[in-house]
Amino acid sequence: MASPRVLVDTSAWIELLNRPDSPEKRSLDALIDSDRVALCGVVVAELLQGTRTKREFALLRERLAVFPLMETTHAVWQRAAELAFQLRRKGVTLPLTDLAVAATAMTNSLLVFAKDVHFDRIPGLRLYQH
Repeated sequence: MASPRVLVDTSAWIELLNRPDSPEKRSLDALIDSDRVALCGVVVAELLQGTRTKREFALLRERLAVFPLMETTHAVWQRAAELAFQLRRKGVTLPLTDLAVAATAMTNSLLVFAKDVHFDRIPGLRLYQH
């Protein structure tokens, strides 16, 4: 059985870009080498908005384009809304971007690689343990 793809969240990418010698960076390199990394639109947008120059924007866009992009379909948005609804009933409010990442992963049977503790609070989400 093949290992599942891993949707890498913005929080993990930022950590990895800022700490090139970290264990997380080595984990991401291994995921890339085994062709297991996936992205979604909200992660791409968040990463690109953080660039400082046109050149940096273009370079990062080109580098990210090699990874499969999971579509944010109507079903994904419905699932994100359901997660938000369930969590708010428990007094937990999470950013919509994190809920969209989680819903994308859950809809596509992916693991999530994140450094943001918000993801620990999402029921049914499978996290990548590096």
